[in-house]
Amino acid sequence: MMPLQFILCLIAGALIAPSLAPFDIPYLALAPPALLYLLSYQKNTTQGALLGWAFGLGFFGSGVSWVFVSISEHSQTPLPLAVGLTTLFVAALALLFSVQLYLWKKLFSARMPVLSFIGLWILFEWVRSWLFTGFPWLYLGNASLDTPYQNLLPIGGVWLASSAILITALAIAELIRSRSLLPLLIAPLPLIGCYLLPPLWTEPSENSLSVAIVQPNIAQAIKWNQGYREDILTQYETLTRNHLDAQLVLWPETAIPALFRYAAAPLAELLNDLDSSGTTLISGLPSAIPDSEHPKGYLIHNSLAILTNGSGVYHKQRLVPFGEYVPMEKSIRGLFDFFNLPMSSFSLPTSQQPLLSVGQTKLSAAICYEIAYPELVRTSSSDADMLLTVSNDTWFGRSIAPAQHLQIARVRAVENGRWVIRGTNNGITALINAQGAIVQQLPQFQSGVLRGTAQGMQGQTPYQQYGALPVLLLALILTLIPLGQRRKRDNRERYPNFR
Repeated sequence: MMPLQFILCLIAGALIAPSLAPFDIPYLALAPPALLYLLSYQKNTTQGALLGWAFGLGFFGSGVSWVFVSISEHSQTPLPLAVGLTTLFVAALALLFSVQLYLWKKLFSARMPVLSFIGLWILFEWVRSWLFTGFPWLYLGNASLDTPYQNLLPIGGVWLASSAILITALAIAELIRSRSLLPLLIAPLPLIGCYLLPPLWTEPSENSLSVAIVQPNIAQAIKWNQGYREDILTQYETLTRNHLDAQLVLWPETAIPALFRYAAAPLAELLNDLDSSGTTLISGLPSAIPDSEHPKGYLIHNSLAILTNGSGVYHKQRLVPFGEYVPMEKSIRGLFDFFNLPMSSFSLPTSQQPLLSVGQTKLSAAICYEIAYPELVRTSSSDADMLLTVSNDTWFGRSIAPAQHLQIARVRAVENGRWVIRGTNNGITALINAQGAIVQQLPQFQSGVLRGTAQGMQGQTPYQQYGALPVLLLALILTLIPLGQRRKRDNRERYPNFR
């Protein structure tokens, strides 16, 4: 039976992808944890670990299949090698579910298996947010958008929403397994409770911004080619010229494909006009910071900078391994073309990152997949009027990644009760309100400018005030209670004459 169950776990894990964007079948997110629980319930520790790994292969193989696109389409990596690297990436991530199931079967499943299964799932979602710089993707709570579970996001973040989904899923699983009436009563309780919660915990402030978000749709193949630099800057100027009446013009991640000193002269006239009109231009660009301790004498950062009507800079704090920096660089740089991608030598900032300001409006910045880090965004946004994020999802072509990325930005908006201004190179550029709804967006793979007004918000959500700690403590308690019960049972068996 194990080969069949291995395949079934693979399929169960793969169901996470259609539950999220762009497929958006949110209640399908109940199926993966429920099926994993049922398939592994009567298995031993080794079998549980193997089935967990199978589940992880399906989970990450379907949900982050877009990694293959960035490897195969934007480097000279041969197809077999691109398949191999993607498979290795997925297989490595799948080990997390293997360890999760191993611990569950080894320590917790003998008593109160439902509680420990839920607690461990949440703890491992949290671990994925920081282990090896973190990969906070494919959280169950992301599927809560546009469902009653969404009302939990501003209270306990994505992890509280994941917890509610897990409670419903495991109640359904126990109903199937035990045919007891109690799970039937428990299953709808999270949904019913969510209906009673307020959807918004913040309120509009006096600050709002008229924005013009430029989406140039520049091909990745020419972006870092110096021969196209002038044409690229000209395209940005052309798209921006008719929007000098906006308070904020936003260009996407690394919109300027060179250090600013190489772009200052070609952009001088536009920058002067923006200054004269009182318009703030914020652009993504690489920036060089002197550092006497570095072999080159400077550090290169992936940055957002205010170029007109003000000053300020933000350096990216979460770099993409192999895309923006190469781990063990001296050993593997040059092995494959994929490890030599343009601008794959960025550095981390060495000081605290300030908020960006447009007039009196404070903006919390996040570059590319930084928006996927719940705690990073939470800590930076508590004193901000709104969130601003830029990306270059051209790396992922027509895969599901850009839609997933937009969905994650929507989750951050709800968690923090803030509007999100999102600018991208080729989509999906959007304005998102504080309840996670897309107010306006541009179609993918087209150049254009999104015009709209972003509303500043004030106050803090419970999640902004307390972070993930309450949910993590709850998850820890759910795992320790069964462990304590097991220890009591072992003591009774060992010392039958003592109470």
